[in-house]
Amino acid sequence: MVAHMKTTIDIADPLFDAAKAAAAREGVTFRTLVERGLRHVLDTQSGDEGFTLRSASFAGDGLQPEAARMDWSAIREMSYDVESR
Repeated sequence: MVAHMKTTIDIADPLFDAAKAAAAREGVTFRTLVERGLRHVLDTQSGDEGFTLRSASFAGDGLQPEAARMDWSAIREMSYDVESR
């Protein structure tokens, strides 16, 4: 169950009129329109825009021929083999 808080806010008359008209056009209540707007603002300001991993690609043709036939554990072992470097 969602709790509801009643509150009073001052809204400029032209903005209120435009919001009431928009709510009527969409067939929703003024309250629904206001809640939707508040959620949108809070979501966009949350800073949770997702993480994008930068490209670390480099030119090449993929795996070396000998690694193409190996399973992942063998490739990992080869990658961390310090003696062969």
